[in-house]
Amino acid sequence: MRSLAVVESNEHPYHLVVEDAGGFWTLPGLTSLAQAMQLRLSELQQIVEGPLGIKISGKLAGPVSTEMEVWGAGVTYLRSRDARKEESGVPDVYQRVYEADRPELFLKSSAVRTVGTGENIGIRADSAASVPEPEVAIIVNIYREVVGLTICNDVTARTIEGVNPLYLSQAKIYVGSNALGPLIRPIWQIESILELGIKASITRNKKIVWEANTSLKSLHRTFEDLIEYLFRCQVFPYGVILSTGTGIVPPMDIALEGGDVVSITVDQIGTLTNTVAVIPEESHRLTLGLERD
Repeated sequence: MRSLAVVESNEHPYHLVVEDAGGFWTLPGLTSLAQAMQLRLSELQQIVEGPLGIKISGKLAGPVSTEMEVWGAGVTYLRSRDARKEESGVPDVYQRVYEADRPELFLKSSAVRTVGTGENIGIRADSAASVPEPEVAIIVNIYREVVGLTICNDVTARTIEGVNPLYLSQAKIYVGSNALGPLIRPIWQIESILELGIKASITRNKKIVWEANTSLKSLHRTFEDLIEYLFRCQVFPYGVILSTGTGIVPPMDIALEGGDVVSITVDQIGTLTNTVAVIPEESHRLTLGLERD
């Protein structure tokens, strides 16, 4: 099966390609994911399944274009609701969101704050506890069609959000707080979407210190519902990536440390793996391997 990927190389920086038979191949007429999101789903499928261009070499990047935004949805699983209530001084807010018709939606990241598999994710030095949030992300074109699925690690500064829900942006948006990848599995290839299993683990000094699993059937919202609200009074001229929320949250006594390795596996999509780096409060130039050249 062919999957969409974004590859970094000297010849083709951030180039949209197809992963097929163990290699990366160019897509005729498409150079970026943003371009692909301006096509109808049927048109994109025809290109992806059609003749490919030249084979190129490079490394996987987070599958997002510089023109695109990454949004997140919160409190979409029962476990997420419970975890937010445990850590918050105002727990009733999360109960009300879980039960409401309108979902919690927030801007999560841009391409510059997003990393791919094998790169470093970040935890804030000014947060006593941060956690990974393993999620399935949907790639949505300008016609509100789901093009494919990928994996998101919505890294969250738990301490900061727990103090006050209005600190959500500071808890969610900073360098290395978002990982996507490894690839985008086209929606037409995925079978039994609600049965997709999601597994996550934290490894420290080569020992697993936490692991858990869930599945998309525990998602409290539908993709269609989340997309409908996201596009209200909004425009996404290059499409959008929406991470659909987490059903796996570590208990209160588990927090990420520098050097930890976080792995998230989703059936039919693959495994997203990242090492944790600590983001200093002040730095003229971050040298954590997070920034793109």
